[in-house]
Amino acid sequence: MHQTFHRIAGFGLALAFLVIVLGAWVRLSDAGLGCPDWPGCYGQMTWPQAAHELDSANQAFPERPVEVHKAWKEMLHRYIAGGLVLLVLALNWVAWRREKGAPDMRGKAALLLALILFQAALGMWTVTLKLKPVIVMLHLLGGMTTLALLVWAWQSSRSPSGYSPGRPVQRLRQWILVGLLVLVAQIALGGWTSANYAALVCPDLPTCMGQWLPETDFAEGFVLWREIGVDYEGGLLDLPSRTAIHLTHRIGAIVTLITLLTVAFRLIGVAALQRLGVLLAGAVSLQFIIGLLNIVLRLPLPNAVAHNGMAAVILSIMVTLLYRTSSNRR
Repeated sequence: MHQTFHRIAGFGLALAFLVIVLGAWVRLSDAGLGCPDWPGCYGQMTWPQAAHELDSANQAFPERPVEVHKAWKEMLHRYIAGGLVLLVLALNWVAWRREKGAPDMRGKAALLLALILFQAALGMWTVTLKLKPVIVMLHLLGGMTTLALLVWAWQSSRSPSGYSPGRPVQRLRQWILVGLLVLVAQIALGGWTSANYAALVCPDLPTCMGQWLPETDFAEGFVLWREIGVDYEGGLLDLPSRTAIHLTHRIGAIVTLITLLTVAFRLIGVAALQRLGVLLAGAVSLQFIIGLLNIVLRLPLPNAVAHNGMAAVILSIMVTLLYRTSSNRR
C-alpha cells in the first residue's frame, strides 16, 4: 500500500508543479479572466470557438468579449488542476481503503484533500472577484502549499519510519525552518507584486527610476482587502504604491538570497546533506539571476514563468530538507 501511495504522490507532485507553472503562464499572459465564469467558460465546458458560440458568449457577457487565445489557456489550466484533484482523491482512496491503513498516510491524504478543495474555491474566487490581489496571492500560496504537502507525502511514503538522523543533521533543522519561513514570505511578496502589476515599475538596476529613494506609499501598497466588485485586471494602485511593493520584493530577494545561501553552505559541511546543499545554492543563485533578468529584459514571458517555477523547485528542496532533518519521519 505504501508503494502505491508513493507512486500516486509522485505523480501528484509532478502535476502540482505543472499546475503552478501553468498558473503563472496564464496570469502573466493576462489570461486570468480569459473565462469570466467558473467552472465553465462562457457557459460551456470548453471555450467558445464556432461563430455561433462566440456570438452567444458575447451576448451573455457583453462586459467581457471572448478572446479565444486567453480562454483556452484558462481552461487548460482548469483541466489540469482538475486532474490534480482526482489524484488527491486517489491518494485518499488508497489511504482509507483498508481498515488497518497507516494513520499517518490517512492524515496526509485528508489534509491534502481539504487543501485542494479550498484551492479550487480560491480559483473560483480569483475569477468571480475579478483578480482581487489578496485572492490571487492566496491562490499562489495554496498551490505552493499543495506542492509542499505532496513532497512530504512522497518522501515519507518511500522512507522507513522510525529513522532518526544524527545530531549534526538535526542541528541544521532550525536553520532550515528559518530559511523556509523567509522563502514563504518572499513567495507571498512575489504573488503580491504580480497581482498588483508592480513587476515593471522599476525598469533599472540597482536604482529605481534612476533614484535610490523614489517616492513610495507603503501604507496604500499593502492594503490587503479592498472593495468588492472592482475589476483588478491591470491593477488599480498608483505609482508610489506599486513602487513600494516592488522595492519590498527586491529587498526580500536579497534577504532570501543571503539566508538560503547561508543555509546551503552549512548543509554542504554535513556529508548526509551535502548534495542537497549544493542543489539549494545553485537553485537560489539561478533564481536571483532570473529575477534580475526579469527587470533587465522587461519581464519576458518565458523568463517570468521560469521565476515562478524556480520558486516551486526551491520550496521543494526546503521541504525535503525539513523532512530529512525530522527526528521522527512520518
